[in-house]
Amino acid sequence: MWPRADTWRRGWEALDSELVLTLYADAALLSTEPFRAPYRGRDGVRRYVSQVFGEEESPRVWVASPIVDGERAAISWWASMREEGADVTFAGTSNLRFDADGLVLEQWDTWNTLAERRDPPVDSGPFVQG
Repeated sequence: MWPRADTWRRGWEALDSELVLTLYADAALLSTEPFRAPYRGRDGVRRYVSQVFGEEESPRVWVASPIVDGERAAISWWASMREEGADVTFAGTSNLRFDADGLVLEQWDTWNTLAERRDPPVDSGPFVQG
């Protein structure tokens, strides 16, 4: 597994925002929804991640092998959890750009939501088990 993706996965499953924050540059820009204002800087990323982790319980997270091209990467992810007392599953993709030190400079996320907990399909898609 790609080390950066594994760090995000481990941080999410542990609800450890500080571990996730180690991946971001000071000048990071995180866009979590197309019509929401982006979170700016590491403090903005910290605010967002801390807030959503505070709403989640028992996340189980899967990440696919990323598509990497120079300073850019796209990675699909799947997360199943309880959020604000209800079961939910998110299936999404993060589009990333890194700085010269390999830290996330820009992140744009998009996802779909299902109102139940579900594991990813293992017979199709980016989460195929070998």
